[in-house]
Amino acid sequence: MTKANNETPEAPAAKIEPAAAPLLMHLLAFKKRVIYSFAALMVGFALCYGFAPDIYAFLVRPLAEATQGEGRRLIYTGLTEAFMTYLKLAFWGGLLLSFPFIATQMWLFAAPGLYRQEKRAFFPFLIATPVLFIAGAALAYYLVFPAAWHFFLSFEEPARNGGLPIQLEARVSEYLSIAMTLIFAFGLAFQMPVLLILLARAGLVTSQKLIKMRRLAIVLIFVAAAILTPPDVFSQCALAIPMLVLYEISIIGAKAVEKKKRRGLESSEVIE
Repeated sequence: MTKANNETPEAPAAKIEPAAAPLLMHLLAFKKRVIYSFAALMVGFALCYGFAPDIYAFLVRPLAEATQGEGRRLIYTGLTEAFMTYLKLAFWGGLLLSFPFIATQMWLFAAPGLYRQEKRAFFPFLIATPVLFIAGAALAYYLVFPAAWHFFLSFEEPARNGGLPIQLEARVSEYLSIAMTLIFAFGLAFQMPVLLILLARAGLVTSQKLIKMRRLAIVLIFVAAAILTPPDVFSQCALAIPMLVLYEISIIGAKAVEKKKRRGLESSEVIE
């Protein structure tokens, strides 16, 4: 007895095209690294939310020292303002705390596609990125904060001729927003050597091009410093001068990259 002819045959299993297989593997690997990074961010957020009052006390210390504890306070004018500020503070702290892990996940995603020499070349940048960010953040906290807060407090006025005094009553969300913005701005600005040297390695810029653009770079650096910092000359120079130094370091780094490339070409020609 044969089976009835009206029975439908089973559909063949879907096959993945050979050309699409590598792309699918890359997407799965990328998804894995994103999940790990997001999980690290959430863990950092939870930890920082538990220590949010301590982080707040650390960030507000320069203002407390500038006012010399004159019975000052930070206020909030909305019912949810303090709570939302703590959430933002915890997210900010969690991002800083988890950044080394996230950077490592980015490296692990890109590393399989690199040769051994390329891995060795990129590894110093992986270390330099958080170090330069911390250096920029420390400069903002220990140098710019005290000078900027003294500048803003200089506009206070005592009562005169029966009038009312002008006294600072800062909102907690406004103060922490300014503090976190400055720390991120300085930290990101200090990434300039990493970016320029990577562009030099990719052949998109050269040391001669950076030298020719030095005047334009000086103008752009001072414009960026004026935008990112409070409106006082000291804070602007505190960001602009280190960035100028870092730009010169980028030129030296680009020259070193070009010299290494020339050596590699000469050695390959000798082998041939």
